[in-house]
Amino acid sequence: MYFATASRVLLRSATQTISRNAVRSLSTQAGVIAGLSSRNVTLSTASCLPPYIKKEQRSKKKIQTAPKSTLSKTASSTIPERDQYNVSKTITGADACAQAGIDSLGITKIPKIYRNLTFQELFDMEVKNGEGKVANAEYGDTFTVYTGKFTGRSPNDKWVVRNPGSESEANIDWNSINQDTSPEVFDELYEKAITYFNTKEEAYVFDCFCGANPKTQKKIRFVMEMAWQQHFVTNMFIRPKSEADLDDFEPDFTVVNCCSQTNEDWERHGLNSDVGAVFNVEKKKAVIFGTWYGGENKKGIFSLMNYWLPMNDPPQLPMHCSANVGKDGDTALFFGLSGTGKTTLSADPHRALIGDDEHGWDDEGIFNFEGGCYAKTIDLSEKTEPDIYRAIRQDALLENVTLVEEDGKIVPDYHDVSITQNGRVSYPIFHIDGYHEPQMAGHPNNIIFLTCDAFGVLPPVAKLSSGQAMYHFISGYTAKVAGTERGIKEPTPNFSACFGAAFLTLHPTRYADLLQQKLDKHGSTAFLVNTGWSGGAYGVGERMSIKTTRAVIDAILDGSIHESEFDKDELFGFDIPMTLKGVGESVLHPRNSWSNKAAYDEAA
Repeated sequence: MYFATASRVLLRSATQTISRNAVRSLSTQAGVIAGLSSRNVTLSTASCLPPYIKKEQRSKKKIQTAPKSTLSKTASSTIPERDQYNVSKTITGADACAQAGIDSLGITKIPKIYRNLTFQELFDMEVKNGEGKVANAEYGDTFTVYTGKFTGRSPNDKWVVRNPGSESEANIDWNSINQDTSPEVFDELYEKAITYFNTKEEAYVFDCFCGANPKTQKKIRFVMEMAWQQHFVTNMFIRPKSEADLDDFEPDFTVVNCCSQTNEDWERHGLNSDVGAVFNVEKKKAVIFGTWYGGENKKGIFSLMNYWLPMNDPPQLPMHCSANVGKDGDTALFFGLSGTGKTTLSADPHRALIGDDEHGWDDEGIFNFEGGCYAKTIDLSEKTEPDIYRAIRQDALLENVTLVEEDGKIVPDYHDVSITQNGRVSYPIFHIDGYHEPQMAGHPNNIIFLTCDAFGVLPPVAKLSSGQAMYHFISGYTAKVAGTERGIKEPTPNFSACFGAAFLTLHPTRYADLLQQKLDKHGSTAFLVNTGWSGGAYGVGERMSIKTTRAVIDAILDGSIHESEFDKDELFGFDIPMTLKGVGESVLHPRNSWSNKAAYDEAA
């Protein structure tokens, strides 16, 4: 069992010290690694259209839900941000590349450039080009694309250039996540990408920003082949508000995405396949070959933010977490791996969403990196995820979601995972009612580490000391259970450093040290919240109800949890509240919820 391993020893030691050396030791001993996804072959453009399945006389059951959002299904006037984003330019002629600013990349021969198209122009172009299908989602027609066999990132094909003697060579944590390749390989691939784009009749350029705080904001440029890819990054990154934002736009980093091309020389280059996402920090450029998956663009830039921010003076903390803020300005962070409830719990009707995935923490507080959300759609329903469900309307972009014919319409079927369990939707953040428009807020009052403990030995909530917070941040623990991943037949521990190991460019202790400094300076309180099993392990006990977990989160955010007396757990050393409104006392103390106390003792 998980806590019978060395991990429990590490947890105990973490409670006794918060020194840098202890945290570094924990990181080394935990041996946390990123999850891997399989590599796949590239497909032609035509094969990337989403299939839809005709189901005769398919019945659609109506479920009882809370009243629907006051947002109109058709009237864009309720979403002023949609119309306010209007810096579009279609540039034609022999000097189109120069006018678009991409001639400095070596791209000089494309006669037509679509730069920062409006949402409506993107939709019209997607339909015109036949890049996918239009789904008749309940809250509005939504364009849908299919990325072939690449329904997720391909981490084995992500590379970082090791430039001898450079700052990045000295600081990057070179490992199986940050695989190194040579400047010569990058130069060959870059030349291949530029040569390819110079054969095209048209291309899409998107100039945007990453990071809501103007003091540390990065200017990003994407050069892409397809309208839907510009649509994706338009949803996900911070859009320019006016043409003035694009005056003399000099990107801090440029991504040249050749999704339709593959690298036939991959073996000679020492790479893992003909697919590649290769980043050169010093040259401020990246090239992507052979994968259509939109998330490669998003997470590639996130990995760079994980490099840039800690290198600032003073250093800042990048985080893989969601964030929201209360009406009194109290901020909360939610860290958690897939399946722990991060998206669900940060979407709170009494609080405003700052962002759902990527944030920074600087001397002024919390800020979102992005301008949109990228949510999983598996088993999505309005009852369980109303905000996400209602966000799927015009300007959202569905990715790898099965479409079915129903009553003369083509509608999404979120329960059909025959394409992939990683079906996604991207949408601009203004699709969320009451979102926090500044995208910046103060220092967090509460930090919540979410875990899905399938072994049933963790309480629904525990207050953590600084040392314990460091352990849980470094380990990033949750458990995979049967059905969550191919080949998983029994609960399996899963660790991901800082709840985002796949995107860390520096050593995990760099981020842990920064978090510890922030906790100590600003007095934030850290909690461990278990959304997993109680009363027994997976297959014996029951999963925590959303009602119980919501009661725990409410008590943390409204401060009432501090009115409870706390009992120190003898095994794990953290503090468990003895009473909590809306949570049974037997559930609060996991041993009491097990009918077989000896079995609990053995498992714990």
